[in-house]
Amino acid sequence: MIRVMFVCHGNICRSPMAEFIFKELVINKGLEDMFSVASSAVSFEEIGNPVYPPARERLLKEGISCEGKRAQHFETSDYYENDYICVMDNSNMRNILRITEGENDGRIRLLLEYAGENRSVSDPWYSGDFDTAYNDILKGCKGLLEHIIKNEL
Repeated sequence: MIRVMFVCHGNICRSPMAEFIFKELVINKGLEDMFSVASSAVSFEEIGNPVYPPARERLLKEGISCEGKRAQHFETSDYYENDYICVMDNSNMRNILRITEGENDGRIRLLLEYAGENRSVSDPWYSGDFDTAYNDILKGCKGLLEHIIKNEL
């Protein structure tokens, strides 16, 4: 079982979008039995809240449901229990490294690194641009899945 965790600030926009986009990609490849996919937050402020309505609506526009998802916090144990931890931006990276006390054997990376880009996923919480965020996340998720298929399957 390959375990993937997507992380953003509050786990109500980018990381749940990534979780459900990646799950859809995995299902489309017929690999769902080989993956465990989740998402979490580096902050506590949104814990227990559902996916932000515009993020949920953007996913639904693509036929992807995130029904029942509630924000949860990234815990130190999540580091040890996941093979891939994909953060959305450098602030998330700093916060995750604080949670893991600096531990990172390479499994924590910016999501867009898997698409050959060393940059953050656009944050729709501030920009209101859920299309750009969706496209960034889709690009990163496709790159991540290709990386895993090439190197692990």
